[in-house]
Amino acid sequence: MPVTFSGVTHSFDPGSPLFRPISHTFDAGTITGVVGPSGCGKSTLLAIAAGMIRPTAGSVTRPEGRSVWVFQNPHGVARRSALDHVSLPLLAGGRTRRAADEEARRLLADFGLADRAAVPFSALSGGEAQRLMLARAVAARPQLLLVDEPTAQLDRPMAAHVNAVVAGLARSGTAVVIATHDADTRRACDQVLELEGLGSTIPELPQ
Repeated sequence: MPVTFSGVTHSFDPGSPLFRPISHTFDAGTITGVVGPSGCGKSTLLAIAAGMIRPTAGSVTRPEGRSVWVFQNPHGVARRSALDHVSLPLLAGGRTRRAADEEARRLLADFGLADRAAVPFSALSGGEAQRLMLARAVAARPQLLLVDEPTAQLDRPMAAHVNAVVAGLARSGTAVVIATHDADTRRACDQVLELEGLGSTIPELPQ
């Protein structure tokens, strides 16, 4: 599910554009990092890719397909267990309850949440809640995955593990777009959109 930006930029009236016009294709099977200082428009760019915001300039080509956005401050159903959150998209996809729960437990383990399966969402820490939403996103098998600061609340070993799991999802054919300040997450991306003031480039990554 490639999403293509053609001369895309955005401004909140009144105001100057957040970034220079971007022409870029977010291809299936790749991870694109979106980096830059706070306020440069990273989350806005993700919202445009998701179809939640119409850009004030340029156009977006977005084929039909499932997209999932994992927010930096995730929201869930307070009384529902972690297991329920991950099982739901599997059930919606036609799995039996038993098969869905088995797969959901495996995904929870992938994100270091095996011992939190029965815990209600309201009792999870911020980092646990974000990992839970990433596990749920993997369960949904989206064509486009948008992630806002996935490692901001994680220690280095868990951040590296989360980056590896997301990379595995990309290898399965998902187009992944990650807004991040983390240098390790940036290095894990195939390409980077760098937003800096009114600047936007796609630099070559170091080999």
